[in-house]
Amino acid sequence: MPLKLLLREHPQRAIAVVASSHALIFRYSTTTTAADIQSYGSSTKASAPRCLVEFSALDATDLTDYRELHASTVYGTLGLINVKTDIFLCIITGATQVAEVRYGETVQRITSVDFYCLNRGDYDRLQHDSFDPYSGEEGTSSGYDYGHSTDPQEPHFQHPCFELKRILGSGGTFYYSVNFDLTNRLQDRFSEGSAFDVDSLDGEFLWNCYMIDPLIQFRSRLASQEKQALDTSHILTSAIRGFVSTITVPPSASPIKEPRTNLPSHLTLISRLSCKRAGTRFNSRGIDDDGHVANFVETETILWHPSGLCFSYAQIRGSVPVFWEQASGLLPNQQKISITRSPEATQPAFDKHFEYLELAYGAVHIVNLLSESKTGEVELTARYNYHISHSPLNQVIESGGISNPRVLQQSQFDFHAETKGPGGYEAASMVRRLIEDRGDEFAYFLCDGTNALGLNSDEEKAQRGPTEVLQQTGVFRTNCLDCLDRTNLIQTIISQMALESFLSPRNERASADFWMRHSSVWADNGDALSKIYAGTGALKSSFTRHGKMSLAGAIADARKSATRMYINNFADKGRQNTIDMLLGRLVDQAPVQLFDPVNDYVNAELKKRMNEYSTTEEIQIWVGTFNLNGKGRGVKEDLSAWLCPEINRFQQHPEIVAVGFQEIVELSPQQIMSTDPIRRQAWEDAVRKTLNDNAKKQSSEEYILLRSGQLVGAALMIFVKSSTLKNIKNVEGSVRKTGMSGMAGNKGAVAIRMDYAHTRICLVTAHLAAGFANYEERNRDFRTINHGLRFQRNRSIEDHDTIIWLGDFNYRIGLGDEKVRRLIHAGDLETLYSNDQVSNTRNAHHDHKKADAVCQLNLQMVAGRTFPFYSEARITFLPTYKYDNGTDEYDTSEKARIPAWCDRVLRKGSNLRQIDYMTAPLRFSDHRPVYATFQCTISKIDESVKRNLSQEIYAKRRSQIKGTSANSKSDDIDEEDLLGYDPIAPGLPPASSDRRKWWLDNGLPARSTIEPPNAHSVLNPQRPSNPFTPSPEPDWVTVSRPSSYQDLSATSARKPSMRKASTNTQTSRNPSLSRDPKPAPIASSPSTTTTSNGKPPPPPVPKKPPLLSTPSDRSIDTARSLAETNKVVAPPPPRRTGANIPLRQTRSRRLVDPSNHGEGPPLPQRRANLLDDDDDGDGAARGIPSLQPQRRP
Repeated sequence: MPLKLLLREHPQRAIAVVASSHALIFRYSTTTTAADIQSYGSSTKASAPRCLVEFSALDATDLTDYRELHASTVYGTLGLINVKTDIFLCIITGATQVAEVRYGETVQRITSVDFYCLNRGDYDRLQHDSFDPYSGEEGTSSGYDYGHSTDPQEPHFQHPCFELKRILGSGGTFYYSVNFDLTNRLQDRFSEGSAFDVDSLDGEFLWNCYMIDPLIQFRSRLASQEKQALDTSHILTSAIRGFVSTITVPPSASPIKEPRTNLPSHLTLISRLSCKRAGTRFNSRGIDDDGHVANFVETETILWHPSGLCFSYAQIRGSVPVFWEQASGLLPNQQKISITRSPEATQPAFDKHFEYLELAYGAVHIVNLLSESKTGEVELTARYNYHISHSPLNQVIESGGISNPRVLQQSQFDFHAETKGPGGYEAASMVRRLIEDRGDEFAYFLCDGTNALGLNSDEEKAQRGPTEVLQQTGVFRTNCLDCLDRTNLIQTIISQMALESFLSPRNERASADFWMRHSSVWADNGDALSKIYAGTGALKSSFTRHGKMSLAGAIADARKSATRMYINNFADKGRQNTIDMLLGRLVDQAPVQLFDPVNDYVNAELKKRMNEYSTTEEIQIWVGTFNLNGKGRGVKEDLSAWLCPEINRFQQHPEIVAVGFQEIVELSPQQIMSTDPIRRQAWEDAVRKTLNDNAKKQSSEEYILLRSGQLVGAALMIFVKSSTLKNIKNVEGSVRKTGMSGMAGNKGAVAIRMDYAHTRICLVTAHLAAGFANYEERNRDFRTINHGLRFQRNRSIEDHDTIIWLGDFNYRIGLGDEKVRRLIHAGDLETLYSNDQVSNTRNAHHDHKKADAVCQLNLQMVAGRTFPFYSEARITFLPTYKYDNGTDEYDTSEKARIPAWCDRVLRKGSNLRQIDYMTAPLRFSDHRPVYATFQCTISKIDESVKRNLSQEIYAKRRSQIKGTSANSKSDDIDEEDLLGYDPIAPGLPPASSDRRKWWLDNGLPARSTIEPPNAHSVLNPQRPSNPFTPSPEPDWVTVSRPSSYQDLSATSARKPSMRKASTNTQTSRNPSLSRDPKPAPIASSPSTTTTSNGKPPPPPVPKKPPLLSTPSDRSIDTARSLAETNKVVAPPPPRRTGANIPLRQTRSRRLVDPSNHGEGPPLPQRRANLLDDDDDGDGAARGIPSLQPQRRP
C-alpha cells in the first residue's frame, strides 16, 4: 500500500506519514514539566527532547499546509531515535521484494532509509548523501562519534545518522513484511490474526525494537478501531536482520507432484539473527547473564506447493554458551581464547539459555563442530561438556516406570579432522549417522490447504483448510567457533535430511536440479550471515554452492581471510558502536519520549510510590588488596588472617568478596608486555580454598568465582555466594594500561562490574605510578583509568551506583624517613596521618611547591586533583609499606624507603556504609594486606507490580483529562492544563509557568477568607493601601444600610439635620467607637423616596471588573460610596503597635475608581503588592491571616 511523506514547516515543524485513509503525524515538543523533573532528577534529563504523535483519519485532518518531503513512495517507518538533542524519524525509502513464502505472503528487503529530523530542517539537504560502494557494508571508520555536534553549514558535514543509514540500507541485511509476522517461524504463526500484533512479535529477532517501542506503546493506548486502522495502514514496520530469499522451483523440478496444478513451487530460506547479544566477531562472544548468546540465528527452510501443502523446518546456531572472550590479532588463528568465569558461576546462565530453547523449540540436540586438537577450542569443548552434564535438562526422568529421553543431548563432530582426508568437505556428510535418529524424532512442521491457488469459492477454501498435519518437536543447535563457515555447511546437510524425511513417506524424490537450487540458497545464506558478523562472505561457500572445492574457491577463501583480518582489527569497533546505537545500548543514549501528559504524571507518581513495588536489601561486601612483590611462595601460606578476619559476625560471611592483587608476578622487562594467567589461577584456587574452608567451619554457603581479570601484575577476583547468582547479571571486565604512557601493563587497573538486582556495582583494583614525588603522575594515572577504562556499551566507571577502588596507589607520607620511623615507634599515628591529610592544605596558600612536596593522597583528594567525591575511612593501622620480607621491620636496605600507606581502599556511593578498615599480619611480602568491609543497600524492583500499578494510574488519569494534538497549528497547545496540580516535592506549591500560577488557582482570581465582623461593617476607605503602614484609621467602619432608594435621595437633601441622629446610631452599634471621648459625627440614615410609579429604584452601583463583581461585593461597595459622599470620619483609635494592628480585608485586585466615570467620589488608590516592606516589618505580617487561594466550587 503506497505511503506519502509530508512536511509542514510553520508554525511548528511537523512530519506526516499518510496512508490511503489515515495519517500518522509527528511533531517535536520541548515542554518541560514537573513530572520530568521528578522522573529524571536533573536539568539535562528534564529537557530531553520529546515528540507528539497523532493518528487520525484523513477526513478529520487538515493537511493544507503540508508539502511532499519525499518525492517517491515510502514504505513505512522503523521508529524514532534520539541523537543528543535531536529526534529523527526513520523512514523506509527503498525496498524490493525478495521472497514469497506462501501465496499472499511477501518479504521486502530494505535498500535505503532516511532519517528526518523533527525539530530542525538543517539535515534535510543531507538525506541523499552518496554511499561509497567500495567501503564495505557498515563503514570502516574507527568509531562513530555519537552525538557529534558539528556545524551543519560546514562543507564536509555528515548526517548524524549516516552510519545508521549505512547499516540499515546499504547492507541489504534487513527485511520486513506487511503480510505476516516475519519475526516468528511458520509453526508459531500458523493461526495468528494480525500482521503487527505487539503480543505476537518475537523480541528476540525484532531489530528495530528500540526505535519502534515508543510507537508500540502509543498504539497500545489507541481504541480498538484506531488500532486496527493503524495496523492495516502498514505505517509501523517490524524488521528482522539476517537473510531471506525465495527460489522458484518449476513444476518439472519440484519434488511434490500434484496433478491439480501446473504452477511452480517456492523454496524459501529465512534466517533471523537475534538482537539480544548482537555484535561483531571479536566484540560479541559467548553468553550473557540472561542466557543470550552471540551470533544466535534461527534458520527456517520452507517449501510451499500451489496445492496448499507447506513444509517448514527450523534449526538454530549460536556461540558456545559459556563466558569467553577472544581478542583480535593480526595473525590468523592466533587469537587467544580466554574463559572469564568459573563453572559454578556460568551454570545458571547456561541453564537459562537451554531452558529458553526447550520452551521455544522442544528437545535440543547439540552438534558441536569444535576442533579436538586446537588448544582454545579444546578448552571450550571441555567446559561445554561440563555444563551439559550438570544441566537439569540432561537428566533422565522416570515417570510411572518409564524412562523419558533426555531433553538435551549432544554429538561431537570434529569438522576439521573429519574433512582433512582425501574426501575433503564431502566427508562432512558423515555427520548424518550421528544425528539421523534424532532427526526422525524431531520431525518437521507440515500444513495443508492454506494459501492454495486454484480454489475459487470460499466454500472450497473452507473445506480445504487450514489444516495442521504435523509439528516439529525438537531442534538441532549447531556451533563452531564463529558459527559461520563450518556451521553453515553442516546446517545445509541437516536441511537436506529434513526434506528427504518429508518426501520419503510420500514416495517422492527430489531431482538434482532441486538440490542444486537448495545448495545455492544455503550458500547465499552463509555469505549474508558471515558479512554481518565477520565482515566478509563465508568460507567454504564454493563447496556449499557447487558440491566441490575448486581452486578459485580456495583463492577466494584466502582473500576473505585477509579481508576479515583487516575488518576485525580496524573496522569492527565502529560497526559495533553503530549496532549498539541502533539497539539503544549506548550508555549516554536516551530513548525518545513521546509527549503524553498522562504518562508524565504516571512516571512522577511511580517515583513517589516506589515503596509499593520496590524493596531494599542489605548485603555485605568484603574488599581486600595485597601487593605480593612478585612472591609466588605466598600462595601456600595461610591467608585466613586476611580473608577471614575476626570481625563482627554480620561481616564474617559477606555476599561479595573482592580480592585485588598487585605484582602477582615479577615485573621484569619481559613480563610487562604480556599477561601470564598461571600465577593468577594459582591465587584463585588459594583464595577459594581459604574462603570455603572457613565457610565449612561456620556452616555457611560456599563461594564460587564469579569473574577474574588480570593486567600483567594486577589481578582482580570476585567471589560470591552461590545463592546470590540469581540476583547478579551483566558481569563484565575491562583493563587499562598506564605504564610507559599506556604501552606497558606494569601499571594500570583491572575493573569488574555487575548488576546486583537493580544496583550497579563496580570494583577497580589499580597499581599507580611509583616514586615519592611522582604524585602528579599518579593523578594522571587515575584520570586515565577513570575516563579511559570502558566496559561494553561504552559504560564507564562513573556510570555505577556503587564504586570501590582498592590497590597500591603509591601515595606517600610527606615527612623524612627518620621522623616517620620515630613516630611509628611512638605509635603517634595522628601526626603521621596529619601529614597525609587535609591539614597540609594550609601550606598550599603560602607556598604551593612546598605543599605539593609534603602532601599526598588525601591532600590531592581535597584539592580535587584525584579521586573527586570519593571517601576513605579513618586509618588506624601502621603504614603498610615497606617491610623487610618475613619481618615486622621497615626497610633496612641502603635505599631506606620511607614507610607509607600505599595500599588503600576508597569508596563512592550513597548506599555504602563502611564498617571495618584494617590490615592483616601476612609477612611474605614487603607490603601488608589491607581489607575493608561494607554494608551495601541493594534495590530490588518487582516489575510485574510496577507494571500493574502503572496501568492503574494511567487509566485513572486518562479518564480525568484529555489528550493533545500533534497537528495543532498553535504554539500554545494546552499542554500545561493537562499536567495536574502536583508539587515537585512535599511541602512546596505546584510548579508555575507563564500560564499557570498556583497563587491564582490556575487563572481564577484570588479570594480572601476574611469576613466582616458584622453585617453593617465595611472596609474603611481611609486606610492606607499598604496594610503594614501605621495608621490611626480602623480597618472597619459601620454604616446603616438604606432600606430603599428614597432613603438614599433624602440623605443629600437633609444632610446637616440628620448628622447628629446618625452619630448616635453609629455610636450605639459600634462599642469601640463609643468609648472615644470625642466621637466624630457620621452619616445619618437617609429618608425613603419613591419613583413616579411608586416603586423604589435600585441603588446605584459603581462599575467593577466582572470577575470581582459579586452580590456581596456590590452591597459593600454601595456602603463605601455612601461613606465617601457623607465624609464619614471615624474617631481616632488608641495608639497601636505593629503587633496589635486590627485586621482588614484585602484583595488581590484593585477596585475600579468610579470617579473616572462620574459615578461617585474617588476611592483611595490600592497598591498591587500587599506585602510591601514597611517600618512595622514582620510584626504586621504575622498579624495577617492566610491569604491562600480558595478554589471556587
